[in-house]
Amino acid sequence: MNPTNDIEQRLIDLEIKLSFTEDLVDDLNHIIVRQQQQIDMLMREFSALNQQAGDNTNGAFRSLRDELPPHY
Repeated sequence: MNPTNDIEQRLIDLEIKLSFTEDLVDDLNHIIVRQQQQIDMLMREFSALNQQAGDNTNGAFRSLRDELPPHY
């Protein structure tokens, strides 16, 4: 095999690998952005639930019987 052809083939292989790597990095970046949005949403929901729980506990004692599901 000609050394020039060997170098050219290696360069082509590297360009192909680089292209796949760039695609993978872009996909991972999109996943990270989506996960961060989900984390932000969950944090807002948690804060709202925490606030709601704080509003419901006016220092009064709550019995576990008061928290039974409706089908009991």
